Amino acid sequence: MALPVVAIIGRPNVGKSSLLNALAGRMISIVEPTAGVTRDRVSAIVDADDRFFELVDMGGYGIVDSDALSEHVENQIHQGIAAANLALFVVDVREGVMSLDVTIAQLLRKSGLRVILVANKCDSARQSAQAGEFSRLGFGEALCVSATNRVNQTVLMERIVGELEHLPAETPEKEVMKIALVGKRNAGKSTLINAICGQDRVIVSEIPGTTRDAVDVRFEKDGKVFVAIDTAGVRKKGKMSGDIEFYSYVRATRSITRADVILFLIDSTLKVSQIDKKLARFIEDEYKPCIIVINKWDLAKDFADTEDYSDYLGEVLPGLRHVPIAFTTATEGKNVQSVLDLAAELFKQASTRIPTPMLNKAIERLSAERVGGSRKKGGNPRIYYGTQVAVRPISLLLFVNRPELFDEPFERFATGRLREWLDIQEVPIRLLLRARR
Repeated sequence: MALPVVAIIGRPNVGKSSLLNALAGRMISIVEPTAGVTRDRVSAIVDADDRFFELVDMGGYGIVDSDALSEHVENQIHQGIAAANLALFVVDVREGVMSLDVTIAQLLRKSGLRVILVANKCDSARQSAQAGEFSRLGFGEALCVSATNRVNQTVLMERIVGELEHLPAETPEKEVMKIALVGKRNAGKSTLINAICGQDRVIVSEIPGTTRDAVDVRFEKDGKVFVAIDTAGVRKKGKMSGDIEFYSYVRATRSITRADVILFLIDSTLKVSQIDKKLARFIEDEYKPCIIVINKWDLAKDFADTEDYSDYLGEVLPGLRHVPIAFTTATEGKNVQSVLDLAAELFKQASTRIPTPMLNKAIERLSAERVGGSRKKGGNPRIYYGTQVAVRPISLLLFVNRPELFDEPFERFATGRLREWLDIQEVPIRLLLRARR
């Protein structure tokens, strides 16, 4: 059974994203003075003393979007209302009742939703006294809060739990796997995420930079719960226009860190760029299982075959040579299921506990190769024995004569050999070196 859904609705810049972050207890939505930063439905699962619910932040109702996405934002709001069990109708106590507040009140009355009227930005007794005028919106007395200063946050949480009492108390199923979709702007991440979860969960547009937040989308396949993370498209730091794009970039890189498997989207119609190479390096440095997803393949297949393109990727992204490559057309849903199946296989590989005899034999073979290492530092690199200390990523602790003799080329050579001999050819291995005492 699905968790109860609590939707935050209000006009632009009343503090909806700040309220989501305050109630969730962590930074999820981008908070910025510019109106209309949030476009998609951004959600978080909240635990209020073992009463779980999904809290959803949405775009500001009535926003005049700078990229002509107002209709898309409004569509996401209507979908959010339709899926909700309770609405937090947020107004700004400093500005009083505005015409858009009246319009939203009418919309909520038509929906039949339970509503808690929340007057935000109440930081003084005088402002709380001004909140009385909001009662004319038809939802009783407004609860005065300050999302940024945590005023009445506990009271609001108690009100939410009280309004959900009539619904069964559910515990969220633990997701099997988190999949982050990353790539340049306009590579097709949002289109692919909608194809994966089977609904228009995030806004898709030809306009670059449509997605700003990192949007977690929970979906179910074959009775198992997964989370797909849609991220903002990355661009060069020098071309980032303001704080919004910077915060989007930070959330995109953070999504790589917290994901189990990365879908690295590359637009087949464009050359692999410096941004792609930078992202590839970040994925490599985080030791994340990864699938390179070549999207829009329907536009490029007449000019190149998959084998030639794979060779090209091996040359320009050498650190991800071991990574499987999938060719998709997200707009038509082509190969989407096979990408999901492959992600599950990589997750399984990265969770492998290698049998001790198998690991010992592989390390003996590696030691016998006597290839690489920094002999300039005086001495020959020598591996004595090793043990597996972790999974996700598979981490091997090698006891050696002198760690400083083992340079980066040797580590690349060693991990390549070990992947082959241990039958985990498509996932990263982290080597930890320690001098034998």
